[in-house]
Amino acid sequence: MKINVEVECTPEEARRAMGLPDLSPVHERYVAMMTEAIDKQVNPEAFEAMMRSWAPMGEAGMNFWRGLFEGGSSNKAG
Repeated sequence: MKINVEVECTPEEARRAMGLPDLSPVHERYVAMMTEAIDKQVNPEAFEAMMRSWAPMGEAGMNFWRGLFEGGSSNKAG
């Protein structure tokens, strides 16, 4: 025997039905903090330090990221 049940609801309604917490205020605050940090404190050195922390293989990882950004910027300029 096979039984199919279809429920039509919005993601908000599904979240509430499953008893999950509403994290939208946390998300909005996080986005605001990241936007503020980028607007006020980003300089090339800080950006490079952030990318180094993301690079899984040290200098090889940095070369990979550098190539991606240089390739993307040359495509936009061309």
